[in-house]
Order: sequence, then structure tokens, then C-alpha cells
Amino acid sequence: MIIELLERLAERERNNQRLQHQLQSLLRKLYGRSSEKINDRDLALFRDIMDKLQPRPEPAPEAQVQSSVAAPAIADKPKNHHKHGRQKAAEDLPRQEIIHDLPEEQKPCPCCGKMRCVMGQDVSEQYDYVPPKITVLRHIQLKYACQACDQKAQGAQITLAEKPLSPIEKGLAAPGLLAHVVVSKYCDHLPMYRMESILERGGIALSRSTLCDWAAQVAVVLKPLYERMRERILQSNVMHTDDTPVDALEPGTGGKHTGRFWVYVGDPQHPYCLFDYTASRSRDGPVTFLGNWSGYLQADAFSGYDGIYLGKAGGKVVEVACWAHARRKFYDARNSDLEASTEALAHIRLLYDVEDQANEKQLDNPQRAQLRQTLAKPRLEVFRQWLLAIKKENGGHVLPKSPMGEAITYVLNQWEALCVYSTDGRLAIDNNVAENTLRRVTIGRKNWLFVGSDNGGRTAATLYSLISTCKRHKIEPWAYLRDVLTRIPELPTEKLDELLPDQWQAEQSKKKNQNTTAQAVVPSAPAKAAA
Repeated sequence: MIIELLERLAERERNNQRLQHQLQSLLRKLYGRSSEKINDRDLALFRDIMDKLQPRPEPAPEAQVQSSVAAPAIADKPKNHHKHGRQKAAEDLPRQEIIHDLPEEQKPCPCCGKMRCVMGQDVSEQYDYVPPKITVLRHIQLKYACQACDQKAQGAQITLAEKPLSPIEKGLAAPGLLAHVVVSKYCDHLPMYRMESILERGGIALSRSTLCDWAAQVAVVLKPLYERMRERILQSNVMHTDDTPVDALEPGTGGKHTGRFWVYVGDPQHPYCLFDYTASRSRDGPVTFLGNWSGYLQADAFSGYDGIYLGKAGGKVVEVACWAHARRKFYDARNSDLEASTEALAHIRLLYDVEDQANEKQLDNPQRAQLRQTLAKPRLEVFRQWLLAIKKENGGHVLPKSPMGEAITYVLNQWEALCVYSTDGRLAIDNNVAENTLRRVTIGRKNWLFVGSDNGGRTAATLYSLISTCKRHKIEPWAYLRDVLTRIPELPTEKLDELLPDQWQAEQSKKKNQNTTAQAVVPSAPAKAAA
């Protein structure tokens, strides 16, 4: 009886620990920081474990003296760190010169009274900002008629000059304003009601429903370009994907349901980021999008992909799991088993060290694969053996239903897919590229909260695709969308590829280089005639 009570008490304690772990995980998702950094309290333990797993050679005395005065290593500095202090203004921005002159009464020399002349100048620059201004484009179409003809007998010979087609026929918004609405909502995450008040300060009163309609009509205009990008991305050999939920309203009923945004990131040869929207998280979403596509698919452990990996969609797809997801499981388990979770994080850090080494050496794909086979593959096997050894059923101390045990189970169940990346240099160690692309939706969702309908979700997917692909190529999205919306109404279908973000960028770079070359060529002065 006492033994049974003790077992029940132990089981209750384990349940309490598991519930505490789930509560802490949820609180961290809602209110905590998203970065998975080890705090200073646990950093010493992490370093000790790293030294045990990979002993580091003692530095020479000369190196020790030099390191005491040298600057921190570049690898220790934050990435994309902006310098503090005054910097030189960007060269490609337009300049407005403001000349500051002495008052007339100060120009005479205080010694002799003669007028002083300019001997030089000091130049300093500042950034200034002018709020966007809204202008009205008046399209005036001239009519021509022949006064010599007898109009009663032969009819009126009148011809009206044509004007360029508009992206929204008879619409009030020109391409520049349409591009501004799209960029504000899907790049800068502004809800329509905020945009409504911003435009009102600029001098025009537009309802948020009108702005929503414009965004939907722009998505219809750009749909052929979206479909062309989809055709291109399905030619990729490697693809990353991820998904995130969104509340979708049900017009006419007052209800709502949970829709889903999916992102698909193509390989460097097909550099596009495609979003898709589905009314649920069913497996039909990726199956419909991918169809009979074949290649490497890097994703999380969502069971909806299992049918794709088994070939039910018609293609031959190889599963590539994500080490960032695996790392997150162990990071979340550190409150229940600090030492074991920290050692697991150290093992994963050693795998990322191999990737850092490949990046520093700028290895190509075959060289990267060879380095992984040489360094990462043995470390993977050491990690697997350690995970098996610490499990309770193998004589270890980790219980199966504990947070650490669940993390171990997750990794071992995904082990084959987690090791695929080491066989091909084209593959990444994690799925962060898809998660980072999808973050555009998660940030915007905190502002606009929901999509108005499933059609609104599909509109957002089209526009997010173009905005995200622009970001991938470092293209200014407003300039791109304004030019595309100006040209696409009259562009033949066979020339649609010219408006793909990567090809558009190449065209713009070519024009810029031609203009720079033309400006650099200065005609030589004519030779003076001989006396």
C-alpha cells in the first residue's frame, strides 16, 4: 500500500513538473524574449561542457599577450551592427545646397576696411525628411478633327488621343498610391485604419474599405506574376517551408476561424519567396501547392508533410529536418534538467561550428558537403549515442515523459531527417530562412490582428510574396511595385518574366550602369587654332 502511494505521489510530481514546463513555455512565447540565449548563470556550465566535448589547445604566451590588448574577434560582434556616432551621408541621395554668407556689414576687413574675398568653404551635411506629398494627375486627352471634311456627309472624323492603361480601370488611385498602400500594409505592417488617418493628414479622405478594395484589386492585377513565380519556384531542387496561423473573419455570420499562411522559399537558382493561404492547417495545403514536385523539402515535424514524403502527392520528396527546432526543445527543457539540456545544447553548438567554418572559408557546395562528412558526421554519432545513454530505459536518469525526455524522443524520431543535411552542401542545417521570411506575417498580425475573409488571406499571400521576394533581393518595394503596376496592364504575356523581381533588378542595374558610363564620358575640348 505504501509503495503504491509513493508511486502515485511520484507520478503526480512528474505531472506537476510537466504542467509547470508547459506553463513556462507558454509564458515565454507570450511575454518572453524569442532569442535562445544562455544566461550568465548557466554560461560557465556551458563552457565547461564545451571544453570537455572539444578540448581547446592552450594558446602560446605571445598569443596570450597579444589577445589581452587586441580588439574582440569579429565573430563576437553582433551581426549587421550599425556604428554609433556621426557618419557620412549616403552618396546616392539628392542634395540641396544651402549657402551661408556673411552679412554685408561683416565683409569689410576690420583692419584696413577693404572688402574681403572668399578663400574657401566648410561643408557639413545633415539628413532631412519631407513628408510624402499627394498630387493629382490630370490626364488630358486631346481630340483631333478635320475641319475640311463635310461632317454631315462623311461623318465626324474625330480621333481621341489614347492614354496608358491603368492597373485599376477608371480607378482613382495611380500606380504610386497603390504601391504605397501595399507597402504600408504588407511591408510596414500598418493597419488600414492607421493608413486612413495618415492619408487624411496628407490631404485626401479615403475610407479603409476603399483601401482594402484597392489592395484586393492590385492582387488580382499581380496574380499572373505570382503564378509565374510559382512556376519558377517549383523548379527548385531544395525548398524551405513553414506555416503560421491567422484569424479569418466570416463575413455575414459574425464568426471567425483559424486560417493558415504557408511560405515556400526557393533555392538560389530560383530565388523567390511564395506565400499561400488555406482556410485550415490540413495537409491539402502543401500537397496542392507542391503537386508532383520532387526535391529536398526542409520543414518542421508537422504530420501533414508525411504524405508528401511518402510520394502521395506524386513527387519524390526527401525530408530534411531542422536543427533549430531540435535545439529549441532542449532549450525549453533547461529548467527541469539544466545539466543534460546544457550538454545537448553544447553538442548542437559543435554542429553549428562546422557551418561557421564553412561560411568563413566560403566553401562551395561539394566542399561544404565534404567538410560536413569529415567533421559533422562523427559529432552527430557521438550526440546520438549520448542521447541513447541518458534515457531511463537504457540506465540513464531522464524519464520519457519529462521535458528532457520529450526533447530526446523528438530528436531520435527525427534523426534520419536531421542528418540528411550533412550529405549535400546545398542543404542548410536549419529552416531559419523560412521562419525569418514568415516572421513578416507574425509581426504584421500583431497590428492588423486578422484577415477580413479567406479571400483577404489569398490577397495577402499574393502581395506578401512580392514584398518578401523584394526583400530577398534588397529591392526597394515601392519603386518596384510602382513600376510594375505602371507597365503590367500593357505588357504582353510573353514578356511577363521581365517583371519578376530578380530580372527587374538586373534590368535596373543595367540601366544604372549605362547612365553612369554615359555621365563619365566627357567630350574633350576642341584644340585651339594655331596663331
